[in-house]
Amino acid sequence: MDRTDIRTALTDLLLTPGLALEEAVDRHFAPDYRQRTDGRWDDRAEFLAHIAHLRTVVADGSVEVHDELVSGDRYADRHTVSVTKTDGSTVRMEVYLFAEFAPDGRFRRIEETTLLLEGGDDDRDLGSAR
Repeated sequence: MDRTDIRTALTDLLLTPGLALEEAVDRHFAPDYRQRTDGRWDDRAEFLAHIAHLRTVVADGSVEVHDELVSGDRYADRHTVSVTKTDGSTVRMEVYLFAEFAPDGRFRRIEETTLLLEGGDDDRDLGSAR
């Protein structure tokens, strides 16, 4: 079974111009997907709204995975997302992520905590902004 991973998913979601949002989400996230970021739960529709917003804010970026573990239907990683925003400012966030895969290898659930490494106070909620 092919499984997604966070680097591939984030690259498709935010860093691949021309890839439709719905196609990117369908590639990596199951229909019953839910996500908790810094304590806030979102369903799949709320997650789509979040990514749609980020696509208007993020001009370029990269994802560096530091640690990654897959065990059965569980996934965990620690990664850093570095982005250049459309206003020219930069943001770096370290993310601690735990996830569950659906049987088809897409993410069913992600729970993550973010740590702002570089950026302004208004960037602290970038992980859940809409």
